[in-house]
Amino acid sequence: MTPVDDDAPPASAAESLELIRRERAAAARTMALNPLLYYMPWGGAWLIGFGLLFLRYGPDGRVFVHLPAGLPLASLFALMALAMASTVLVSAVRGRGLEGRPSWQGTAFGFAWFFAFAGVGTTTNHFAQFLPEAEQGLLWACTSVGLVGALYMAGAAIWTSRDMFVLGAWLTVINIAGVMAGPGWHSLFISLGGGGGLCLLGILLHLRARSAGRRG
Repeated sequence: MTPVDDDAPPASAAESLELIRRERAAAARTMALNPLLYYMPWGGAWLIGFGLLFLRYGPDGRVFVHLPAGLPLASLFALMALAMASTVLVSAVRGRGLEGRPSWQGTAFGFAWFFAFAGVGTTTNHFAQFLPEAEQGLLWACTSVGLVGALYMAGAAIWTSRDMFVLGAWLTVINIAGVMAGPGWHSLFISLGGGGGLCLLGILLHLRARSAGRRG
């Protein structure tokens, strides 16, 4: 009986190429981020938080739903803090199983969110006190959304992701449109266009990844 060598090299160039393809596909699945973990926390935070702000502080001071005055903002900040923590954690965990440049990219990008929001939050808090109440809310909202859009576009350059760049550009455009429309309307734009868009993108990318995994 002839022994079988499991470590024998492929018998042909075609088998070698197929082996390389399978190994690359397996490595890509291991390194890939789960789109739901990356986009859904922010989408849910904005959909709920900015939605509550619109219902309580609508255009021209209109109140659609009589909520406690501090509830919408407190809900938004709490949900955004959870989303930011999720982003840092997911990026750090992704980089833990990698070495060299990919590991550094994931860790640095995750902590960039934390330090960027800490810096912008401190600056916004200082200058917001000189504005009327409605404009204070708009300043907080537009700086936060603008920062997220910029970070997503920066992340697109790191991960070479066109989807992430388009998302960052889309958030920037609706943020600008919301600022031009004014307080109240900005909350609606970001709740539906931003939060809803993030959730939808996360779901679509997740389904696409699953479909590609089955084909692979």
